[in-house]
Amino acid sequence: MFPKYFIIGAVNAALAIALGAFGAHGLEGKVTDHYLDVFETGVRYHMYSALGLMLIALLDKVIGGSRKVLTGGRLIFAGTIIFSGSLYILTLTGFSKLGMITPIGGVAMIAGWVFVIVGAAKQAAK
Repeated sequence: MFPKYFIIGAVNAALAIALGAFGAHGLEGKVTDHYLDVFETGVRYHMYSALGLMLIALLDKVIGGSRKVLTGGRLIFAGTIIFSGSLYILTLTGFSKLGMITPIGGVAMIAGWVFVIVGAAKQAAK
């Protein structure tokens, strides 16, 4: 898991920075302040998840590999795509029905962190 998810996290951190810059400079004056806030929320959680994936990869390397931690990383990555991706698309298109899938991504991220917690706790109990 270590190199793959660390790289995925780092790539996503770079994307979050690029998208943040795009939102701050490329969208200003082109979308409403509300949609700028929506886009910024997507970028913020994108970065949180990117850094989280890098930390999870390091944790997994330290504890020697855990199926639960790997599942957590997968859920966080998928949740980020759904959550932040839907907010990015919502901002760019104004298609408000996308807001209905955003919470699915949030739930996936939360579930991912629960898996990480359980996996780390099991390793700590050994």
